Amino acid sequence: MSKDANEELLHTLKTRFNKNSVVHQGMDWAKVQEKLRANPQKLRSLLEMEKTGGEPDVVFYEPQKDEFWFMDCCKESPTGRRSLCYDQDALLSRKENRPNGSALALADSMGIEILCEEEYRLLQSLFPVDTKTSSWLKTPDSIRKEGGAIFGDYRYGNVFIYHNGAQSYYAARGFRGVVRVSGIKL
Repeated sequence: MSKDANEELLHTLKTRFNKNSVVHQGMDWAKVQEKLRANPQKLRSLLEMEKTGGEPDVVFYEPQKDEFWFMDCCKESPTGRRSLCYDQDALLSRKENRPNGSALALADSMGIEILCEEEYRLLQSLFPVDTKTSSWLKTPDSIRKEGGAIFGDYRYGNVFIYHNGAQSYYAARGFRGVVRVSGIKL
Protein backbone atom coordinates (compact mmCIF):
# COMPACT_ATOMS: atom_id res chain seq x y z
CA MET A 1 0.00 0.00 0.00
CA SER A 2 1.18 3.52 -0.71
CA LYS A 3 1.79 5.96 2.11
CA ASP A 4 -1.24 8.00 0.95
CA ALA A 5 -3.46 4.89 1.00
CA ASN A 6 -2.19 4.05 4.50
CA GLU A 7 -2.95 7.54 5.75
CA GLU A 8 -6.41 7.57 4.16
CA LEU A 9 -7.26 4.23 5.76
CA LEU A 10 -5.92 5.34 9.14
CA HIS A 11 -8.06 8.48 8.90
CA THR A 12 -11.16 6.36 8.11
CA LEU A 13 -10.42 4.00 11.00
CA LYS A 14 -9.78 6.87 13.43
CA THR A 15 -13.04 8.59 12.41
CA ARG A 16 -14.96 5.34 12.97
CA PHE A 17 -13.14 4.77 16.28
CA ASN A 18 -14.13 8.24 17.52
CA LYS A 19 -17.72 7.85 16.29
CA ASN A 20 -18.18 4.54 18.15
CA SER A 21 -16.52 5.56 21.41
CA VAL A 22 -18.98 3.50 23.48
CA VAL A 23 -17.42 0.35 22.01
CA HIS A 24 -13.85 1.49 22.74
CA GLN A 25 -14.05 2.32 26.42
CA GLY A 26 -10.56 2.32 27.91
CA MET A 27 -8.84 2.18 24.50
CA ASP A 28 -6.61 4.93 23.15
CA TRP A 29 -6.52 5.54 19.37
CA ALA A 30 -2.86 6.62 19.53
CA LYS A 31 -1.89 3.14 20.79
CA VAL A 32 -4.03 1.42 18.17
CA GLN A 33 -2.54 3.57 15.42
CA GLU A 34 1.03 2.92 16.56
CA LYS A 35 0.42 -0.84 16.39
CA LEU A 36 -1.13 -0.47 12.93
CA ARG A 37 1.84 1.53 11.64
CA ALA A 38 4.13 -1.22 12.95
CA ASN A 39 2.07 -3.90 11.12
CA PRO A 40 1.61 -2.84 7.46
CA GLN A 41 0.30 -6.29 6.48
CA LYS A 42 -2.58 -5.79 8.94
CA LEU A 43 -3.36 -2.45 7.30
CA ARG A 44 -3.66 -4.24 3.95
CA SER A 45 -6.12 -6.70 5.49
CA LEU A 46 -8.13 -3.87 7.02
CA LEU A 47 -8.22 -2.14 3.63
CA GLU A 48 -9.62 -5.33 2.08
CA MET A 49 -12.27 -5.44 4.82
CA GLU A 50 -13.12 -1.80 4.10
CA LYS A 51 -13.26 -2.29 0.30
CA THR A 52 -15.70 -5.21 0.65
CA GLY A 53 -18.07 -3.24 2.90
CA GLY A 54 -17.03 -4.54 6.32
CA GLU A 55 -16.50 -1.22 8.12
CA PRO A 56 -13.78 -2.65 10.39
CA ASP A 57 -13.45 -1.20 13.87
CA VAL A 58 -11.65 -2.09 17.11
CA VAL A 59 -13.98 -4.13 19.30
CA PHE A 60 -11.73 -5.79 21.84
CA TYR A 61 -8.35 -5.47 23.57
CA GLU A 62 -6.59 -8.62 24.82
CA PRO A 63 -4.18 -7.39 27.54
CA GLN A 64 -2.33 -10.72 27.97
CA LYS A 65 -1.28 -10.59 24.31
CA ASP A 66 -1.31 -6.79 24.06
CA GLU A 67 -3.54 -7.23 21.04
CA PHE A 68 -6.36 -5.20 19.47
CA TRP A 69 -9.11 -7.00 17.56
CA PHE A 70 -10.72 -5.38 14.53
CA MET A 71 -14.00 -6.91 13.37
CA ASP A 72 -16.44 -6.13 10.58
CA CYS A 73 -18.94 -3.79 12.24
CA CYS A 74 -21.25 -3.11 9.31
CA LYS A 75 -24.93 -3.48 10.15
CA GLU A 76 -25.50 -6.32 7.65
CA SER A 77 -23.10 -8.95 6.35
CA PRO A 78 -20.51 -7.22 4.11
CA THR A 79 -21.94 -6.74 0.62
CA GLY A 80 -18.68 -7.59 -1.14
CA ARG A 81 -18.52 -10.99 0.57
CA ARG A 82 -21.92 -12.52 -0.07
CA SER A 83 -23.21 -15.39 -2.23
CA LEU A 84 -20.30 -17.65 -1.28
CA CYS A 85 -20.37 -21.24 -0.13
CA TYR A 86 -18.38 -22.08 3.00
CA ASP A 87 -15.08 -23.56 1.74
CA GLN A 88 -13.27 -24.91 -1.31
CA ASP A 89 -14.46 -28.49 -0.79
CA ALA A 90 -18.04 -27.25 -0.72
CA LEU A 91 -17.45 -25.20 -3.87
CA LEU A 92 -16.03 -28.19 -5.74
CA SER A 93 -18.91 -30.41 -4.61
CA ARG A 94 -21.45 -28.29 -6.48
CA LYS A 95 -22.13 -29.80 -9.89
CA GLU A 96 -24.07 -26.79 -11.17
CA ASN A 97 -24.89 -23.22 -10.22
CA ARG A 98 -21.56 -22.74 -8.48
CA PRO A 99 -21.03 -19.47 -6.64
CA ASN A 100 -18.00 -17.34 -7.51
CA GLY A 101 -16.03 -18.61 -4.55
CA SER A 102 -15.94 -19.64 -0.94
CA ALA A 103 -15.90 -17.69 2.30
CA LEU A 104 -12.75 -19.35 3.65
CA ALA A 105 -10.77 -18.80 0.45
CA LEU A 106 -11.75 -15.14 0.24
CA ALA A 107 -10.95 -14.60 3.93
CA ASP A 108 -7.54 -16.19 3.42
CA SER A 109 -6.81 -14.00 0.39
CA MET A 110 -7.73 -10.94 2.47
CA GLY A 111 -5.50 -12.00 5.38
CA ILE A 112 -8.39 -12.21 7.83
CA GLU A 113 -10.04 -14.96 9.86
CA ILE A 114 -13.74 -15.74 9.77
CA LEU A 115 -15.38 -15.11 13.13
CA CYS A 116 -16.00 -18.14 15.29
CA GLU A 117 -19.24 -18.44 17.28
CA GLU A 118 -17.71 -16.92 20.43
CA GLU A 119 -16.34 -13.91 18.52
CA TYR A 120 -19.67 -13.47 16.73
CA ARG A 121 -21.50 -13.42 20.06
CA LEU A 122 -18.98 -10.86 21.38
CA LEU A 123 -19.73 -8.60 18.41
CA GLN A 124 -23.48 -9.09 18.85
CA SER A 125 -23.14 -8.10 22.54
CA LEU A 126 -21.89 -4.67 21.45
CA PHE A 127 -24.71 -3.95 18.98
CA PRO A 128 -27.03 -6.08 16.84
CA VAL A 129 -25.74 -7.04 13.38
CA ASP A 130 -27.17 -9.28 10.68
CA THR A 131 -30.79 -8.35 11.36
CA LYS A 132 -31.67 -8.96 7.69
CA THR A 133 -28.68 -11.03 6.56
CA SER A 134 -26.59 -13.86 7.98
CA SER A 135 -22.88 -14.62 8.22
CA TRP A 136 -20.94 -17.87 7.87
CA LEU A 137 -18.96 -18.70 11.03
CA LYS A 138 -15.84 -20.77 11.55
CA THR A 139 -17.25 -24.26 11.72
CA PRO A 140 -16.01 -26.99 14.08
CA ASP A 141 -14.34 -29.89 12.24
CA SER A 142 -16.90 -32.35 13.59
CA ILE A 143 -19.71 -30.48 11.81
CA ARG A 144 -17.71 -29.82 8.66
CA LYS A 145 -16.80 -33.53 8.32
CA GLU A 146 -20.53 -34.26 8.11
CA GLY A 147 -20.96 -31.77 5.24
CA GLY A 148 -22.35 -28.91 7.29
CA ALA A 149 -21.31 -25.42 8.24
CA ILE A 150 -22.67 -22.91 10.73
CA PHE A 151 -23.86 -19.34 10.37
CA GLY A 152 -25.39 -16.73 12.62
CA ASP A 153 -27.85 -13.89 12.57
CA TYR A 154 -29.87 -11.67 14.91
CA ARG A 155 -33.66 -11.98 14.98
CA TYR A 156 -36.37 -11.32 17.58
CA GLY A 157 -33.87 -9.77 19.98
CA ASN A 158 -31.67 -12.90 20.00
CA VAL A 159 -28.54 -14.25 18.39
CA PHE A 160 -29.19 -17.48 16.51
CA ILE A 161 -26.60 -19.97 15.34
CA TYR A 162 -27.82 -22.37 12.65
CA HIS A 163 -26.45 -25.00 10.31
CA ASN A 164 -26.65 -25.48 6.57
CA GLY A 165 -24.94 -27.58 3.96
CA ALA A 166 -21.51 -26.03 3.40
CA GLN A 167 -22.14 -26.00 -0.36
CA SER A 168 -25.17 -23.70 0.00
CA TYR A 169 -24.99 -20.00 -0.73
CA TYR A 170 -27.43 -17.13 -0.52
CA ALA A 171 -27.50 -13.52 -1.67
CA ALA A 172 -28.06 -12.44 1.94
CA ARG A 173 -25.29 -14.57 3.50
CA GLY A 174 -21.69 -13.46 3.68
CA PHE A 175 -19.06 -13.62 6.37
CA ARG A 176 -17.49 -11.37 8.96
CA GLY A 177 -13.82 -11.34 9.81
CA VAL A 178 -11.37 -10.45 12.51
CA VAL A 179 -7.85 -9.01 12.31
CA ARG A 180 -5.72 -9.13 15.44
CA VAL A 181 -3.06 -6.43 15.72
CA SER A 182 -0.18 -6.77 18.15
CA GLY A 183 3.55 -6.71 17.82
CA ILE A 184 4.85 -3.88 19.97
CA LYS A 185 4.36 -3.38 23.69
CA LEU A 186 2.82 0.00 24.48
